[in-house]
Amino acid sequence: MELSAILSDDVIYNLARGPFVWISLSVCIVGTILRTIHFISLTKVEKRNIRIQRIGSIKQKSPRNFSLKDLARFFSNLKLTIIGTSPTTIVVSCIFHLFLIITPIFLLAHNILIEEAIGFSLFSFSERFTNGLTFIFLICAAYFLIRRIFLPRLRVISSAYDYVILLISTAPFLTGCLAYYQAFDYKSFIILHMLTGELMLMAIPFTKIYHMVFFFVGRFVLINQNTLGKGSRAW
Repeated sequence: MELSAILSDDVIYNLARGPFVWISLSVCIVGTILRTIHFISLTKVEKRNIRIQRIGSIKQKSPRNFSLKDLARFFSNLKLTIIGTSPTTIVVSCIFHLFLIITPIFLLAHNILIEEAIGFSLFSFSERFTNGLTFIFLICAAYFLIRRIFLPRLRVISSAYDYVILLISTAPFLTGCLAYYQAFDYKSFIILHMLTGELMLMAIPFTKIYHMVFFFVGRFVLINQNTLGKGSRAW
C-alpha cells in the first residue's frame, strides 16, 4: 500500500489530531520536568557562595570600578568565542531558536485547534507573517545543514545523530509549509506535519533539543556560567 493511501486514512488523521497530541504534550512536559530535576541533582549548593553572602551581611566589599582596560579585555576575550569567530552563526542560531518557539505557538491554525479543544487560545500572527517566519526558519536550517556538510571542522565531529536532530526540528515546518501550499497531497502532508510535530515534542526531553531548556536552567541555577540570575549551585 502506498504511503499516501495509508496517511489518507481517517483513523490515522484522527489519532494524530487527538490522542497523539495529548500523549506527546504529556511526554514533553513530564520528561522535561524530570530531566531538569535530574540536572539539578547533579549540582550542589556552592558553600563558598553562601559564606560570602554571610560575610557580606557584616562587611560590605567596596565595588570595583569598571575601567576601559576591563572593557578592552572583555572584547578581546569575545573574539576568541564563536561570537568573534563566526558572528553569522550566532545571528542565524538566535533566529532559528526564536522562530522554532514562537512560530508554532502563535500560528493561527494551531490556536484555532487549541480554542476548539479548551475554549481558549493565544494571540495569533497573520498567515502571511507566519509564512515569512517559516521560510526564514527553513533558510536557517539549510544554513546549519550546509555548514555541517561542507565545513571540515564540523563535518569531522558530526554523526548521523546530528543530522537526525536537525531533521526532527525542521520536518514540522517543512511539512506544514508543503501542506499549506498544497504542493502535493494535502491530507498526507498535514498528517505528516502533525506526526513530526508530535515527534519533536516527545524528543525534547531525551535529545539535544533539550539544550533550549538547559540554556535557561543553567544560566539561572549555576554560578560562573554567564549566569543571568544570582546562581547558587555548581557542578
